[in-house]
Amino acid sequence: MNKKIIADINSFEARIALLENDKLVEIHVERRGKERLVGNIYKGRVANVLPGMQAAFVDIGLDRNAFLYAGDILADTSDFEFGQAKSEAPNLKCGKIEDMVKEGQEIVVQVLKQPGGTKGARITTHVTLPGRMMVLMPTVNHVGVSRRIEDEEERARLKVIMEGIKPNNMGLIVRTAAVGKNPEDFENEISFLSRLWERIMSRSEYLRAPRLLHAEESLVFRTVRDLFTADVSEFVINDHEYFDKVVAVAGIIAPHLKERVRLYTEGINIFDDFGIQARIDKALEKKVWMKNGAYIIIDETEALTVVDVNTGKFVGESNLQETILSVNIEAAKEIARQLRLRDISGIIIIDFIDMEVEGNKPKVVEALEEALLSDRTKTNVLGITGLGLVEMTRKKVRKKLSGLVKRTCPYCGGSGLVDSEETTAMNVRRLILRQTASSDIKEYLIEVSPHVAKIIEQKDAAGMPILPRVEGVKLYIMANEAMHIADYKVSEIASQKEREKLLGKARVFC
Repeated sequence: MNKKIIADINSFEARIALLENDKLVEIHVERRGKERLVGNIYKGRVANVLPGMQAAFVDIGLDRNAFLYAGDILADTSDFEFGQAKSEAPNLKCGKIEDMVKEGQEIVVQVLKQPGGTKGARITTHVTLPGRMMVLMPTVNHVGVSRRIEDEEERARLKVIMEGIKPNNMGLIVRTAAVGKNPEDFENEISFLSRLWERIMSRSEYLRAPRLLHAEESLVFRTVRDLFTADVSEFVINDHEYFDKVVAVAGIIAPHLKERVRLYTEGINIFDDFGIQARIDKALEKKVWMKNGAYIIIDETEALTVVDVNTGKFVGESNLQETILSVNIEAAKEIARQLRLRDISGIIIIDFIDMEVEGNKPKVVEALEEALLSDRTKTNVLGITGLGLVEMTRKKVRKKLSGLVKRTCPYCGGSGLVDSEETTAMNVRRLILRQTASSDIKEYLIEVSPHVAKIIEQKDAAGMPILPRVEGVKLYIMANEAMHIADYKVSEIASQKEREKLLGKARVFC
């Protein structure tokens, strides 16, 4: 598989695109002043303990207190996501929250999940410090190996090596970049991560809570650490300063790869020139067309995403069930790519096209699971329900793509729906009736969008207009191009000067 990393850097934001066989599979965005908090380590103060929820709220210096589950105090978090692969985890038990932390207590915690919506950040007391080939777990005496390393002999070999070189009373997770390496290859990284932990603990001893002890690296550095692997043929970056930094970092952690870093100087917009911007725009659309003519619909909410599969223009050949199976398998691959590209997390329900042949259902689930293997974020496919729906989950680590580059619509409030032209016209009608019933003013200006103005000008079969005819009251209708379809404004005309301003702009209704 041919992989490329394309980096678009400016003084306001950094955008990193990962291409696999020229297909956009991941996009990461980091904007100035809005850096991600996942991975940051804080000295926090327990604000309150909630035994009924088996959780505590901890002040770490953010706008909202962070949320600490009892399970995140004692449960191992070796699945903590920095982009690293998942690991084997020790079997640890969880006690009662009131026995583990007390109100006012100062504790060292790490952010597991970004704050979002009305929720604060989720934190853990088990710190993990990621390196390129391993993850140091200072609070857990355990060695795990990434599940992405499938060769059992290599897994066993790496585990033996790590058991022999890990710091006392600390744990390590072996990452895929460690495959084929010898003990001496790990020495510098273990030394660096151990010294980093010592500095963090030293700061925690003399700083008062709440205080940031260690900030996770920037997006560009994380990209070099987590994505710039041997199967990446090219790392293209358009900023000279960051180009030098990437070359320097690559020269330290992966010297054999630094020659693959290239400074882009051929054009003004690197994402346009590589065709990435158009693909990002498509990644935010609700409907996604596939090459075979079928399409999927993706509906996102905060915690639940629904995906609907449709045959669209795909008609197959002769066998209906074979056609359905073909569409569903292709859709499974595209859904896996879209979940990764959009960074959708939480509960995901997939409504594949109904399959009458029972033997075809496992084939679709298998295709989905296989396509998800390339996803670095933890996923869990639960299978097909009695209603024929596929249930799955994807771990939430950071904001999804739509949450980074979009905002809730100020008109529809996120519902995706606004008042129709007819509804707006009726709202104007009701407002006019209220106004004329309670005021002595005899002239009014009605401002609406051109679409609503057309509705107001129409009459029903009996020749009655949608606006009321009130004796002695004159209405002026003005079509305002700048107005939203659901907006309208009714103003009183109380002077000759105001009336003269409307000449040639407004039409007299009655």
